[in-house]
Amino acid sequence: MKVMQKILIIALIFLASISYSQESDFLRKDAPKVFIDCDFCDEDYIRQNITFINYVRDRKVADVHLLVTVQETGSGGDKFTLTFIGQNKFSHMSDTLSFTTKPDDTGDEIRAMGNKYIMMGLIPYISKTPIAKAITIDYEEKKELTAVEDKWNNWVFNLNFNGYFQGQESVISNNLMASAEAVHITPDLKIEMDIYFMNSTSKYILENETITGLTQYKSFDALLVKSLNEHWSVGGFAEFFSSYFSNIKMAYELSPAVEYNLFPYSESTRKQLRFLYKLNGIYNTYNDTTLYNKMEESLFGQSLGVALSLKQPWGSISAYLQGSHYFHNLSLNRLYMSSELRFRLFKGFSVNLYGNAQLIHNQISLPKEGASDEDVLLKQKQLATQYQYWGSMGITYTFGSIYNNIVNPRFGN
Repeated sequence: MKVMQKILIIALIFLASISYSQESDFLRKDAPKVFIDCDFCDEDYIRQNITFINYVRDRKVADVHLLVTVQETGSGGDKFTLTFIGQNKFSHMSDTLSFTTKPDDTGDEIRAMGNKYIMMGLIPYISKTPIAKAITIDYEEKKELTAVEDKWNNWVFNLNFNGYFQGQESVISNNLMASAEAVHITPDLKIEMDIYFMNSTSKYILENETITGLTQYKSFDALLVKSLNEHWSVGGFAEFFSSYFSNIKMAYELSPAVEYNLFPYSESTRKQLRFLYKLNGIYNTYNDTTLYNKMEESLFGQSLGVALSLKQPWGSISAYLQGSHYFHNLSLNRLYMSSELRFRLFKGFSVNLYGNAQLIHNQISLPKEGASDEDVLLKQKQLATQYQYWGSMGITYTFGSIYNNIVNPRFGN
């Protein structure tokens, strides 16, 4: 037995020495250690194509913390912002680069462009190390750029249709969804219009009967925003919708609004604290008589929303709080809260928290007759409630080698 233990120990030492030798071949002496802080990047692609740095899995041991954020552009593409944060011997150095993509760019084109800008952003740090001797900078001459006339005047249109079908011997269901969107975005003006239709059918074949459930939702939404300066915006919302689930035959809503952002809008990729105030004018018609004996009614109310979004080297946090009520009866109100937190407490240890909750006191469209058992089981009608919540949490702890240079896609990642 002792002989087997000795053989096992020798084998483990041998394998460990091979592993260390192989990994050390992939560590670049004197190269900066870089931590990529990006939830949506193809990090395998980055490591395979940018090979003159050392990748680490913890920001606190990195020489350069690369924080990548993204925002959708008016054309339907994306604007990526790359913030290079120097640490340790590079603590006095920082830089920000950005690039935009078109809506029809492929994933491969986007990641190739991302690598190009990552390499450009890393050059100032590489230039301070012996690795700089092996770097070659090339320039591909381009024709002089000329202004392009936009025949669409910054308008972008999107049409979408989706169908989902599922079945087995006793259950058949199908869902159809269609939407059309028009968007016009400039630095001074934002216009969005959206039409949406959803039809969902479920059929349950029982021994003595067949139960069929049908849910439909139709809506038109419009948004108009005028930029006043780096902190203030004014505009309004318009919404028309029909929902069998909510007992709404047709609802019409117009809401003028004003928004104040504590931080300049130009810094919105990293931080936002926005206050949005709306005045709401509503006209509802109902499928069935409501709890308040109404088949139609006009309503007026107001709402105030506060949105916080921070993307920092220590992690990210977003939170939203909105309160609303009707003027004719202040007890008909609603409070909505949501939050998301991703936070690195210390080396290798991260906490993730998600959740939302509502205090509901404004279900004015509930049908007087209530919901049948079939409606409840098939989720065809809204039920009375004074609250609603959802949440999740998780922790992650990673330890071991700080380096993360090697890519091995065999048998999947």
